[in-house]
Amino acid sequence: MRPLASTILLISSVLAQAPQPPKQAPEVPYVPTTQVAVEAMLKLAGVTGDDVVYDLGCGDGRIVITAARLYGARGMGIDIDPQRIREATDNAKKAGVEKLVRFEENDLFKANIREASVVTLFLLTSVNARLRPKLLQELRPGTRVVSNTFDMGDWKPEKEFNVDTGDDGFFSRKLYLWTIPPRN
Repeated sequence: MRPLASTILLISSVLAQAPQPPKQAPEVPYVPTTQVAVEAMLKLAGVTGDDVVYDLGCGDGRIVITAARLYGARGMGIDIDPQRIREATDNAKKAGVEKLVRFEENDLFKANIREASVVTLFLLTSVNARLRPKLLQELRPGTRVVSNTFDMGDWKPEKEFNVDTGDDGFFSRKLYLWTIPPRN
């Protein structure tokens, strides 16, 4: 009979070589929001130092990092891609705001977003529409939701704003703002 330690080592070795289940692929390709659009989104949402900004599909973290840097807001970035989470964490350290922001590898449909006072999105209209029930159920009334480029179907925004970005091949992006209504 083998000693326990060598048996554990053998089992660990076999498990390490076993095929791993595939990671869930992002539904939306990673396209960074331009810095001009980031600042316009935060301004449209009226972000202040009292806010907690959540970016769903945060990519490299630039939205919550900018909210922390410009307004002193706390932030949480959520992304399904571990590489993006590593980049975002490194970027927060470089910007000196790592005490104000956090990043979480998670599916945005499963993540806890209840603490948010502002939610930012750069997803597809179809994803936004599927996300809408979660936003309405979990976010407090008065929470602001801002989307870059894509609306939420039949949920009409309170405000729309065109921002001239010019630096990503597009000359203008439309931004949308909604506020979570009071519950009946």
